[in-house]
This record gives sequence, C-alpha cells and structure tokens, in this order.
Amino acid sequence: MGEARNRGRVTLGQVQQGSAAAVPNGRTRPGVPRSRSRAVPLTGAAGGHATAEHPSAVKATAASAAPDDGEAAPTSISVVVPCMNEEGNLPELHRRLSAVLDRIGLPAEIVIVDDGSSDGTWATVRALHAADPRVIGVRHRRNFGKAEGLANGFAVVHGDVIVTMDGDLQDDPDELPRFLAKLDEGYDLVSGWKQRRKDPLGKTFPSKIFNWTVRRASGVPLHDFNCGFKAYRREVAQSLRLYGELHRFTPVLAHAEGFRIGELPVQHHARTWGQSKYGWSRLVKGFLDLLTVTFLTQYRQRPMHLFGLPGLVALALGVLVGLVLSLDKLVTGSAIGQRPALLLAVLLVVIGGQFFGLGLLGEFLAHGSNAPRAELRPLVRETIGLAGGVPSNGTGATVTGVPTGPASVSASRPAGAGPERGAAR
Repeated sequence: MGEARNRGRVTLGQVQQGSAAAVPNGRTRPGVPRSRSRAVPLTGAAGGHATAEHPSAVKATAASAAPDDGEAAPTSISVVVPCMNEEGNLPELHRRLSAVLDRIGLPAEIVIVDDGSSDGTWATVRALHAADPRVIGVRHRRNFGKAEGLANGFAVVHGDVIVTMDGDLQDDPDELPRFLAKLDEGYDLVSGWKQRRKDPLGKTFPSKIFNWTVRRASGVPLHDFNCGFKAYRREVAQSLRLYGELHRFTPVLAHAEGFRIGELPVQHHARTWGQSKYGWSRLVKGFLDLLTVTFLTQYRQRPMHLFGLPGLVALALGVLVGLVLSLDKLVTGSAIGQRPALLLAVLLVVIGGQFFGLGLLGEFLAHGSNAPRAELRPLVRETIGLAGGVPSNGTGATVTGVPTGPASVSASRPAGAGPERGAAR
C-alpha cells in the first residue's frame, strides 16, 4: 500500500531532473502553467490562489506595508525540520505533513536535519525515507545548534518556497496552506506568531522580554521572533548567513536586506513527547546575539558611524579637560602634574583615538568588500528597461545545476509574467 501511495507522489529530485511540474491526479497550482519546471525559479506568471484552495486563510498581521506588485506562484515546496532527540514525534509529524502536502498538490520534499541526536532519531529518519522518497535526511556529527541545522537544510533544498518548523509537533502542519496564501500577497518571509503558547512560564516569560527588546531595537514589528514556524521564498533563504544562534533573527536579517516581512497567527500545541531544549539561558544569549545582529544590519557598511561618535565625544572631553587644566596652570600657577583630572584628560584622548582607529579599520574592510562590479549587486528587486534583467542570484552563478545569468533569466520569462526577482537583495 505504501508503494502504491508513493507512486503518485512527485519528488523535487524528479523535477530537478527535467520532468514537468505536473502534480498527482492531474492537479496543477492555480496560476501555474502545467509545463513549468524548476530550471529558473520564480519566473512564471503572477497570480494568487483561489479562495477555495485556502479555506482556512485569515487576515494576518503584516510586519510591513502590503506590497503592491504581483508575485510568481511557487511550483514546489521544501519543508526543513531541524531536530534533536525527537524519535517519538517524527513519525506523526511525517504523517501529518504528508497529508497536507498531498492536498496542496505540488512537488515537495521534507528535509529532516538530525542535530546530533543521542536516541533513535536517525534510525527513524532512515525508516521514513524508505517509506517516502520525499524525505531527505541530514545528520550532524554532533550537536551544532539550530542555526547550523537550518543552514544545512537551506543548502540542500530545491523548493521555490521553504518552510521551517520544529520537530516536536508543537507547530501544526495544517497551517502550511495559510503560509502559502500569505506569501502570495507579495511577502518574501512570513513568520508565525504563537498567540496562545502551550509552554510553561519558564519559556513564555523570557520569550516575551526577548521579543519586546528585539522589536524595539530592530524596528521590525513582529510579535514572535522565536517562532520557528516560518515560510521563506528561496532567494531569502539563500541570502541568509546563519551561524551561532542567529536563527532567531532571520526576519531582522532579511528585513535589513530589503525583503518584505509578514506575520501570521498560528496554532500552537503542547509538547506530548520529549523535553524542551531551551530555557532561561537563551535570554542572555539572545541579548548578546541582538548586539551582533544590530551591528551587522545597521553598521556593517558604515562602521565609522558606530565608532566615530563615541570617539569624537571622548576626544572633545579630553581636550576640554586639558584646556581647563592648562588655563589653571597659566593663570594661577597651580601644579597639575599630580591632579587626577590630568590623567582623565589623557585617558579620554587615548580612548577617543582608539575608537577612531577602529572606525577607520572597519571602513577599510568595508571598502575592500565593495569593489566595483560589472553586475548588479544582489540588492535589486526588479528592473525596467534593462537588457537581460537581473540574475536570479545576483551574480549569474549556477542555481540547481542550471546557469542563471541575465540572458537565461530574460529568455525564460513568459509574456505577462510577474515582477522579476533576485535571489538575494
């Protein structure tokens, strides 16, 4: 029975090998031509989904103004599930995910990243792959963290849309059509919002503090940065550099690159098997990572603006204190060699010089990384009247084994297609 069921499923590997993006039972995605392939992503005609396809779709909270341009409908979906010690949850998660993906009717894959599990998680992934060829497994040598799990998942996926979710069954797979509907409105990243969390106070209270702080510091008006249930367009996932514990800040990093962010309230379920891997300790780590993200997103290309102001203030104060001491010496003849104010003046001047030095060093590095280019930088959303258009990844590099330079992208766009998009902005 399992073989018969799998016979009707279209895997992304088959699509990558050149088969058309036809789906089981002859169904096609509304607005997507039957003959479309995954050679060049997001170049088909723009169009939303029929209302009947997403009956549960509700109006979501937008983290930015609703985009006013159309978006190409996705032709394939990848689900990335980073997990650790979740052998008891994966079979049910796969069952529910498979049912939802079958209803959606697009070529799909489920990428499960085993981040150093010590139980039977990897054996479960093997069994799932044997029963369903859409399941792909990636196993880490040891526990490297969720950010590395997502990064490796993003590196192997093939879908136009990439959905990330946890493997603990607290995220509801039935929400996938609503994420697709929200992406169809023109957003590049849709983040879930667990309005009614089914977690203990030790997780919810630190999360509220963290979310409020990140919201104020980044200017991205999301309610739940910690939610792992997100949907990305492929070019967003390709542009993210995830390491350490930056997985919590993917909306902030994407927003800094000019991508459009939306938010969607989602259902959240209580954990029924296994133990949570997070607690109060992530609050301190999160604030430290927030400092890193703030620097990377706001001052990476202008480091002198960060270091120059405190350097200027320190230099001004040091010179001012030195002038006051000098006038006192000249007018009253008082000895200043043993006065603490003299040491303070010297210290301020030295600190100010060091800040300026750091700023100049940062500017040298930024200048070296922004050499003149013959191609558009990967920050362009679309162009008008430019021969060849924009490369799909901003560099003309090969994507999924197919050259995607300006000529190939331009040639593959049908008449009436939606706005051309870059893979990174």
